[in-house]
Amino acid sequence: MRKFVLLVFALNICLGVSAQFTPGDTLKYRISLKDKAATEYSLQKPEKYLSGKSIERRKRQGLAIDSTDLPVCKKYVDAIRKKGVHVLVTGKWDNFVTVSCNDSTLIDEIAKLPFVRSTERVWKGITQRSFERDSLINKPLRSDSLYGPAVAQIRMSRANLLHNAGFKGQGMTIAVIDAGFHNVDRIEAMKNINILGVRDFVNPEADIYAESSHGMSVLSCMAMNQPNVMIGTAPEASYWLLRSEDEYSENLVEQDYWAAAIEFADSVGVDLVNTSLGYYSFDDPAKNYRYRDLNGHYALMSREAARAADKGIVVVCSAGNSGAGSWKKITPPGDAENVITVGAVNKRGELAPFSSVGNTSDGRVKPDVVAVGLGSDVMGTDGNLRHANGTSFSSPIMCGMVACLWQACPKLTAKEVIELVRRSGDRADFPDNIYGYGIPDLWKACLTVNGKVISD
Repeated sequence: MRKFVLLVFALNICLGVSAQFTPGDTLKYRISLKDKAATEYSLQKPEKYLSGKSIERRKRQGLAIDSTDLPVCKKYVDAIRKKGVHVLVTGKWDNFVTVSCNDSTLIDEIAKLPFVRSTERVWKGITQRSFERDSLINKPLRSDSLYGPAVAQIRMSRANLLHNAGFKGQGMTIAVIDAGFHNVDRIEAMKNINILGVRDFVNPEADIYAESSHGMSVLSCMAMNQPNVMIGTAPEASYWLLRSEDEYSENLVEQDYWAAAIEFADSVGVDLVNTSLGYYSFDDPAKNYRYRDLNGHYALMSREAARAADKGIVVVCSAGNSGAGSWKKITPPGDAENVITVGAVNKRGELAPFSSVGNTSDGRVKPDVVAVGLGSDVMGTDGNLRHANGTSFSSPIMCGMVACLWQACPKLTAKEVIELVRRSGDRADFPDNIYGYGIPDLWKACLTVNGKVISD
């Protein structure tokens, strides 16, 4: 255990999450860098900045460690800090540093540094945090069903048969990148979830278990493991809980936090990431996305999500809840290449009116698949089950099932898993921009890979 703690501490330093946080700062900027020429790290010694599990995941899938894996140059970070700003996070895949300050002229000075490519303001405001907790009842209703009311959520894709075959996510690690995990540490029915650790990239001084309830409900869809109360879709998986969403505002900086979070997840060796977050409009309207921006590359989150697949991680994300509104379209990072973007249906397989639609602006099919997101069974902050609507919940329901499928088919690469899920959909022959490839049959997918006779 001590060795693991030391490893995580070292990774924190490499990834910039031990950087100085100053809640009084009112401005945040993303500093994009030209190169990593001054790095003190080497591709020949990846154990200095990646965990053994992360390295093994790459080896298993035949993926080379490359320059994007190298941490942001410390010399560059130090030079930026010396200008009088506070370093918040760094992003090695896209090679940037995010800083805070109260004086924009400091950014003008930073822009003149020879290794700086560009600067962009990504936040203006006042830091907020939550101190209050919701009260607990902790008396969830029991049912005759082993899965509780959530049985329909897993049966739709026949992933319950994966569970019956012994594949419940054991040995798989999932990172949940979200807005907060309210009362997860106090809800009795969630105390047997295997949580490896938590990280708050928004405000390291905040209590991640006092912030938003959104991540808690998302987590419950996968991780619950209380027979006759609720069993999620990956009850025996291990979880990292990572906060990147600042629910008090909507700014580009949240994508910087998200980038730092997914890079941390990669570094500690996760297999899958669920993110039930998406962005298209911001407090600064000048930053709002347009449909033409949904090309998988424009948004920082989309670039990072696609890069994660290149590192051997399966990213599962919500399509968005704008289907009935003026925007209608999926939201980044749902437009990223090689991710599973999940729309929402009810328990009868009928489209939820709010489920965002595709395709991407460059013509790729989105969403990829659909799962229950209308009337989803989730945990509430009081420790009792409730119903919730949103692709925020269809995404983790699918993510947990995909984890079990990958456990059953361990020789597959991340990209092969993604394609397998798509091809198992009931609309795979004629995918569209509403259901994508449809409702996947993950049991059929498993049997196909393992060369067994497919039978109901």
